[in-house]
Amino acid sequence: MKFAICQELFEGWEWERQCQAMASIGYTGIELAPFTLASRIGDVSAVRRQELKKVAEDHGLTICGLHWLLAKTEGFHLTTDDTAVRRATSQYVCDLANACADFGGTIMVFGSPGQRNLQPGVTRERAYANAAEVFRAAMPVLADRGVTIAMEPLTPKETDFVNSCAEAVELMQLVDHPNFALHQDVKAMLSESIPIPQLIAQYATCTRHFHVNDDNLLGPGMGRTDYHPILQALRETRYDGWVSVEVFDYRPGAEFIARESLQYMQRVLRDLDASTPS
Repeated sequence: MKFAICQELFEGWEWERQCQAMASIGYTGIELAPFTLASRIGDVSAVRRQELKKVAEDHGLTICGLHWLLAKTEGFHLTTDDTAVRRATSQYVCDLANACADFGGTIMVFGSPGQRNLQPGVTRERAYANAAEVFRAAMPVLADRGVTIAMEPLTPKETDFVNSCAEAVELMQLVDHPNFALHQDVKAMLSESIPIPQLIAQYATCTRHFHVNDDNLLGPGMGRTDYHPILQALRETRYDGWVSVEVFDYRPGAEFIARESLQYMQRVLRDLDASTPS
């Protein structure tokens, strides 16, 4: 099982220091939040992209992809009825895909709740059609660059658009492209009525990325959620993507959160190994 961490946890640190810390703790992947690099991804030059990639690689790290794609941007929205805004959003998704590939990444997680909420007068049906249009227009670039965009279901507290794995699959069917897939997030799945291991098994064939955290906004092992059945389900379904730590409460400190999260998951894996008949 390969572990990554979402690096906005280390925002404000010099890049090499971020990489050194993540690698020393034991991670092998970095998931970038574009807003930590620039206000628009196009402001990160080709030279800078290669520099970031090389420093990560020098520390034994892979930049696996991007998330928080539209965070802290303006003028973009996924479900709006405004044709010009949808067109701009699709173009920006293409820009992000190009950057992701330049970094060496292959996955982009679409969360960005503020830029997908239903706007006044937009029906659910229309919102899904608008979102599918945005993503379909970007698919040729994503496919050409070898990047998959994974739709992230979020809790109803965060957004009113795509709150379950089933709804993400509904959108996938509208987009109908192999480079559009499902992302699963533990915090979000805790809000569903179906147990997480069952969700993992049910959607294994279309899940391309996985976030680990807890409903207290901290990392795995720092809340009440038992990860033994979760990691066991990932093993049983032969999930081979990244397992990426994403937290929202940074108060315990970046290095503490990163270390506690990884050490807990490694302990769980050892427990699972010990309980498996030889």
